[in-house]
Amino acid sequence: MPAAVPAFTAQTLTFLRALKRHNTREWFHEHRARYDAHVHAPMLAIVERLAEDLPRVAPGFHASPKLSMFRPWRDTRFSANKAPLKTNVAAVFPYRSLARMEGASLYFEVAPEHVWIGGGLYAPDPATLHAVRSHIAEHHRRLARIVSTPAFTKRLGVMQGDQSSRMPRGFDAAHPAADVIRHKQFLAAREEAPAFAARPDFYSELLATLKAMAPFVAFLSEPILERRRATERDPLAAELSPARGRRP
Repeated sequence: MPAAVPAFTAQTLTFLRALKRHNTREWFHEHRARYDAHVHAPMLAIVERLAEDLPRVAPGFHASPKLSMFRPWRDTRFSANKAPLKTNVAAVFPYRSLARMEGASLYFEVAPEHVWIGGGLYAPDPATLHAVRSHIAEHHRRLARIVSTPAFTKRLGVMQGDQSSRMPRGFDAAHPAADVIRHKQFLAAREEAPAFAARPDFYSELLATLKAMAPFVAFLSEPILERRRATERDPLAAELSPARGRRP
């Protein structure tokens, strides 16, 4: 008998909306059983199923509860917003040996306002950003083929992300991929209404969207992995690397 398809429910969305209205530690602890049953449990089931399915449709990407899932508590130490809890539920899937916050990754979240499925490279440090831009400048035709495939355009549309107003120093303003090189973020996403998370076909659509996204994230990860290999060969570079010591 085939395993049941993991899914969120209407009660998942009801809880997240209520948490947004009552974002206190006291309310959360009082309703912790509902969180465990309707938010944490279905996310756990989805991530465990992705651990089986991602290697088949997106080779090189990793899913596991310990690696992919986020704690519900916010880090408020350096934030003006002191609300203690995240009002979404999310998971991340890094590429190969990269840590989950180190480079490009697949990602999805369910929130009271939306469902977001996609990923990319959100906030690279300056050295990583330069490496990715250089990679794009050299391999822009391959990137163009990736983001123009029917699977990508149907499910994810076009590449998104903030851009610099001017061409970065060291790059030719007349480069055929100048508009892409000016990006400071390299993202793509499919955004749906919250009810999408409770649809019977949510998991199949999630998997298909991550599959369509995977070649884009793998492309962005190539120069990041090369930088890691370079620092591993050079002990001094490893000491200076901003990614040193960051692990999930």
